[in-house]
Amino acid sequence: MIDLNLEIANRLAAFTDEVQEQLEKAADEVTSEALNMLKRTSPKKKKKYAKSWIRKKTPQGYVLHNRRYYLTHLLEHGHAKRGGGRVAAIKHIAPVEEETIKSFEQKIRGTLR
Repeated sequence: MIDLNLEIANRLAAFTDEVQEQLEKAADEVTSEALNMLKRTSPKKKKKYAKSWIRKKTPQGYVLHNRRYYLTHLLEHGHAKRGGGRVAAIKHIAPVEEETIKSFEQKIRGTLR
């Protein structure tokens, strides 16, 4: 005779593992796309900033950051000039973030159906 509780637990564990794999795959794809978008849409005055975007895998997931971290906030939000006045903001991170969130949600919904 089959133990119903054991069978249910085994099936749930298998489903959980499958979903976990799909989520990791979706996160990998989406962050790879986001990295490419950031490299394309970043300001390219000297091209060093745009090329400095990297993706790092951590135990909590993926992290996208720029090696020239000290420029990201200044470029995204603008800043004051030394002689007075302001430098205009160049929004390049926020649009990529919004697109990445939408894409990840769509991939998750597609996985769970």
